[in-house]
Amino acid sequence: MSAAGARPGAEDGSRRGADGTTEPVGAAAPMGSADVRLRPAGDDAVLLDCGDLEGALRAFSRLDAAREAGELRIEDLVPAAETVLVRGGEARAPRRLAARLEELLRGAETAAAREEEVPETVIPVSYDGEDLAEVASLTGLSVEEVVERHTAARYTVAFTGFAPGFAYLSGGDPALDVPRRSSPRPRIEAGSVGLAGPFSGVYPRQSPGGWQLIGHTESVLWDLDREPPALLMPGGRVRFVAEREQVRGAGADRAEGAGPEEAPDDAGRTASSAEASTDDADRTETPETSQRPGRLALTAVTPGLGTLVQDRGRPGLADLGVSPSGAADRRALDRANRLVGNAGRAAALELGAGDVVLRAEDTLVLALAGAPRPARISGPRGERLAPAGRAFRMDEGETLSLGAPESGLRTVLALRGGVEVPLVLGSAAADTLAGLGPEPLAEGEEIRAGDAVQGPVGLPEPERADLPRPEEETTLRLLPGPRDDWFGEAGLERLRGQAWRVTPRSDRVGVRLEGEPLERAEGRRDRELPSEGLATGALQVPPDGQPVLFLADRPLTGGYPVIGVVREEDLRLAAQLPPGALVRFLPERPGLAADAEGPAADSPADAGSSEPGPSADVARTTGDSLPASRPAPGTHRPTHAKEDRR
Repeated sequence: MSAAGARPGAEDGSRRGADGTTEPVGAAAPMGSADVRLRPAGDDAVLLDCGDLEGALRAFSRLDAAREAGELRIEDLVPAAETVLVRGGEARAPRRLAARLEELLRGAETAAAREEEVPETVIPVSYDGEDLAEVASLTGLSVEEVVERHTAARYTVAFTGFAPGFAYLSGGDPALDVPRRSSPRPRIEAGSVGLAGPFSGVYPRQSPGGWQLIGHTESVLWDLDREPPALLMPGGRVRFVAEREQVRGAGADRAEGAGPEEAPDDAGRTASSAEASTDDADRTETPETSQRPGRLALTAVTPGLGTLVQDRGRPGLADLGVSPSGAADRRALDRANRLVGNAGRAAALELGAGDVVLRAEDTLVLALAGAPRPARISGPRGERLAPAGRAFRMDEGETLSLGAPESGLRTVLALRGGVEVPLVLGSAAADTLAGLGPEPLAEGEEIRAGDAVQGPVGLPEPERADLPRPEEETTLRLLPGPRDDWFGEAGLERLRGQAWRVTPRSDRVGVRLEGEPLERAEGRRDRELPSEGLATGALQVPPDGQPVLFLADRPLTGGYPVIGVVREEDLRLAAQLPPGALVRFLPERPGLAADAEGPAADSPADAGSSEPGPSADVARTTGDSLPASRPAPGTHRPTHAKEDRR
């Protein structure tokens, strides 16, 4: 199964009943014992609730086959434990997609044929995990029986997530269904084989985690020099074999030849992978391509806190376990690139908090966009201000000094020609959660200019003055989430009835909020939600009731209910929320305009465009009457009263 490229579209719509509940897609496609339900997941995504893992696997296989055949134009499919998230393209028109769903799910005869053609990946395992004896105790089996049952099963890659290359493997022996550890480990080595609930998995890189570890493998699960980089992808088949060297419980001595089975020489794709060191699984950069290195442009004298290279990200790689990432404030990136005459694909610097000082090593054209901050150029000819919202020139030897943001949080600094770094999976973006792309800018680091020039320098574009500030209130419009019914009307009222404070623990992964905790509705409080796909802007509510608003570096999947999704147009404001800012959510119902009135879902579009879609404002408030005194969407107002934050 090849990684899917972006298949953009442009429409908005809805598939929600008049009472706000999700509607089943008619007799659309019973997947096993449950009907598929369309649940809203934002402006550009819908969540197919398939009822169980088998239904989700079948739906994903058939929709992926339709996508590969050109019958379904979308950007991403994210399978999960019981759901499939459909994002981009036709997912922007949920009603039209719902009308086609029966045909797509029943009529994709090629899916069954593809399932027969999927090769089996064999993973040799040394069963010497720290939790092997504990798993035996939890299941009432001996260590040898645990190994026998684990190797006897035939697994399917149900979905990916958590980290690039991490696959959730279904089809294991029910006797090995064990809970996660009560206290996760801060460090698990790459290649560790673990169990959690009904799933088996292999950690592709060193990371924290709470799975029960039963062994390790030398197979490399994630290798950027391999095509595709992920060894295991959704829909694939997997089998574990025990290496002869050892099978032991935690703390036991190694027992030579104790394994019931020796790994065959023809261990599929893992045979060559095992030759590589596990260090390769942690690599975040590909080697320099054959492209000519860019010219030296800037040197970082003071790099600032968390200054990153960003572009439009990596859309369409969910099957590799990779989220889109890219610039947190996409509009600021696009504006800065327009000002210096760059192509939209050009990379730029995303500046976070703190002062930044850069020295020019050549004559340059630059532009600033996003969060305004004091900017001064100094050199042999004296000092001058660097303007915002228009291109400016720097000569060799001059220094650009940037202070902390006056409002907002993130500033984009574009360089004519773009910032050139080695591409990882087709993008220069630094994904802080996945560990992909370049590291944060370091003191003394050289910044090189590329050749992504598209035209002349752009006309000045005045900066908007509505960026968030600490202690001031910003309004974000919120569409219903796929699991808003987990909170009931009381929970929704508490969400919209208070101003939430942005905590210092926020980052590019998500904005962490604090306020009066949200409580789940009766009957939902002790339930666990199986992992399901997330959209950028998703407002997820962990057990402590303090919401997390996911940004560019969000995970692909999450295991807590999503109560709402911030509108695409307001994501730029969400990305600019500084610690101490206050956020008020303005609930809206999806637009109910007929899909046919908008442009076709398969019409050409710029996959990286951050401009609002043409139907984004249609019937925006249908279903709810809103007070006339509410603030205009996307604006903020100062507040001087201390809110009650019990």
